Amino acid sequence: MNVIRCEIKGLLIIEPDVFGDARGFFLESWSRDRYRATGLDADFVQDNFSLSCRGTVRGLHFQNPRPQGKLVSVWQGEVFDVAVDIRRDSPTFGRWCGVNLSSENKRQFYVPPGFAHGFAVLSETALFHYKCTDLYSPRDERGFRWDDPSVGIVWPVANPTLSRRDAQAPLLKELPADCMF
Repeated sequence: MNVIRCEIKGLLIIEPDVFGDARGFFLESWSRDRYRATGLDADFVQDNFSLSCRGTVRGLHFQNPRPQGKLVSVWQGEVFDVAVDIRRDSPTFGRWCGVNLSSENKRQFYVPPGFAHGFAVLSETALFHYKCTDLYSPRDERGFRWDDPSVGIVWPVANPTLSRRDAQAPLLKELPADCMF
């Protein structure tokens, strides 16, 4: 397994070992001891899947005060996955990191608590997997605009399909300070 530490502290790109032959492939998507040895010491309590069509953008979402760390991957298709640092005392507050995740490259992206998360679907459809460190809590869910100019994410989609909530989300600067980390 290869672990790539991103420029923003805490974000990890994981390239699992893949064993393939004429039948297909095998990979280990999570092993607490192996991942812990790389520095990812998380206790995952919930798994989620989403299926989305080309051009969909989901995000930018986070939970606080019950934050979720997320180990994300794509089981079918391809997405551009993004994490935005929203830790107020971080020297990289408001900066983002993006990575392509696909069923072809089999990469995983670890987004720890203290980050907003979102993705854009690049393939016809994408089956997206979230492994989460806390349970989903609707009352603690927060978000801000996917196209917030102060963050400046360079999304590879134009005119995305958005949920009503994401289309009406506030800008990062409009969020109350007490909902940040």
